[in-house]
Amino acid sequence: MNDNKTGSPARLGLVLGALGVVYGDIGTSPLYALKQCFNGAQKIPLTPNNLFGVLSLVVWSLVLIVCLKYLAVVMRASNQGEGGILALLVLAIGKGVNESRSFLVILGVFGAALLYGDGMLTPAVTVLGAVEGLNVATTQFENWVVPISVGIMVVLFSFQRIGTGGVGKVFGPVMLVWFVTLATLGVYGISQAPQVLKALNPWYGLHFLWTGGWTGFLVLGAVFLAVTGAEALYADMGHFGLAPIRRAWFLAVFPGLVLNYLGQGAILLTHPGAVDNPFYHLSPEWALYPLVALSTAAAVIASQALISGAFSLTMQGIQLGYIPRLSILHTSSTERGQIYIPPVNWALMLCCIGLVIGFKTSDNLAAAYGIAVTLTMMITSILLGVVAKKHWAWSSPKIAVVIAVFFIVEAAFMCSNAVKFSQGGWFPLAMGVTVYLLMSTWKRGRQLVYEKLSRDALPLDLFLDDVKMNPPVRVKGTAVFLCGNVAGTPQALLHNLKHNKVIHERTVLLHIATEEIAYAGPELRLAVNKLSEGFYQVTGRYGFMEEPNVEQLLNRCAEHGLKFNPMDTTFFLGRETILPANGSPMAFWRERLFAFMSRNAQQATTFFRLPANRVVELGMQVEI
Repeated sequence: MNDNKTGSPARLGLVLGALGVVYGDIGTSPLYALKQCFNGAQKIPLTPNNLFGVLSLVVWSLVLIVCLKYLAVVMRASNQGEGGILALLVLAIGKGVNESRSFLVILGVFGAALLYGDGMLTPAVTVLGAVEGLNVATTQFENWVVPISVGIMVVLFSFQRIGTGGVGKVFGPVMLVWFVTLATLGVYGISQAPQVLKALNPWYGLHFLWTGGWTGFLVLGAVFLAVTGAEALYADMGHFGLAPIRRAWFLAVFPGLVLNYLGQGAILLTHPGAVDNPFYHLSPEWALYPLVALSTAAAVIASQALISGAFSLTMQGIQLGYIPRLSILHTSSTERGQIYIPPVNWALMLCCIGLVIGFKTSDNLAAAYGIAVTLTMMITSILLGVVAKKHWAWSSPKIAVVIAVFFIVEAAFMCSNAVKFSQGGWFPLAMGVTVYLLMSTWKRGRQLVYEKLSRDALPLDLFLDDVKMNPPVRVKGTAVFLCGNVAGTPQALLHNLKHNKVIHERTVLLHIATEEIAYAGPELRLAVNKLSEGFYQVTGRYGFMEEPNVEQLLNRCAEHGLKFNPMDTTFFLGRETILPANGSPMAFWRERLFAFMSRNAQQATTFFRLPANRVVELGMQVEI
């Protein structure tokens, strides 16, 4: 992601795009956060002291979690402009990311898996929360809330194909109107009870926690709803860059949120009966229907932050070997981080629709919200400490103090959310565990396949010596064999020689490597090594946010004296059929799961962008 745009119109466009993509989730939290504190499953009595305490906790949670942790600290951990928990994991342990059983790797991958569960809940709860505003105006739409919400979901996910940049251009102006509306409504409410401004004093929040007892502690689970979406800021950093995301927050999002929460508090001070939906009661009666329409549009946009984050996360997972190959479409010719992954998009849509139909109300969904997000935030804090030590040269006392502050706050949120487990909190955890099992199974399975093929592989130097001593029949043209082990002879090459009894007069052994950086520069991209007997080793290096393009890579080989004639070049790929074996390091059910995932992964021909009419696949059976 290139954040150094020339000209103020381009910078303004990125800020506006960040409003439309990054801040939708946290920007629509006023729809339901304060309502849950006084009217939700863990509600507390509506008294002035309780109200000041809760408002103070909401405001200072935004300061601590968003302003300080994410915007000031976490988003410094940029891997060439890319963010997200997997990018942070790579920064923390580097090449050790391939050690799938490392404690930090397990934490990082589990945190990534939890984000998928969060990505399913966010669209459902925000859209339902907005559409339910119709019930404030009239009861005639009560039975239509769920069907309308499902229809909105279908439109939202169908819209993803135009790409993050296109979505941002459409959604950005709407969200700008939304945040201006939040601020305006907030000022209107504050004008009716200016004493609510006392809630800006953090003492009220601390006093509430100290005197509120167990009930006061449990309400933190509802307070946390005000900061959900903060993790998406980091995951979406590659789409727009750090500077536009920071500007959007401090210029529009933060002021709009704080003013609106204070305005809702003021309405509750003067009209306690508004506790059923303080956000909509903050509106003048004449503006209610337009506000419902705007809220619904903002709620649709709110889903965009984690949808885009899920795309980036999936791209990283594929390149790092934790997710099978999937179809990835780049939606911008200038912004490398803007991508669209159809299988992820449609899977999220089906899950979101299922949640809307199953839970039916935003109150029910809000009860399920929080556990997975807080766990992800806590994992991010742990990895952040490692990155600060490794890359920023922070002293141990400084790391301990900073991380402890974040960790204690997030642990308190997590514990208060834990009581929601039986009310639906199990769902995002179950999804997180399921996705983690899939990711870890794929990674472990690929490692076992690699180890098996490496053990059985003939060392390349011995193979070349044998070719020299016992020359096989050589045929015209160039053969390109993809190989994962640079020291061994590709199985596809040995199979071709065994069955066809020939070797091409020029044979290229191509190795594609994924580096621990987001994007590999031109100086790292290509290495060509001429071997004996007409053999060449070509290594292409890519970052974890890049897709390999073999044709482009081979065209660049001309700079190293290795020219390719496309019509005279044949690509040979090995296609493994996975067979579960007795005594495998993996459980039998995981072997079967890995075999199923392997059969359904995108074909290497498509993933590496090879010309389909020039590819020969040689099948082999691999027992693991």
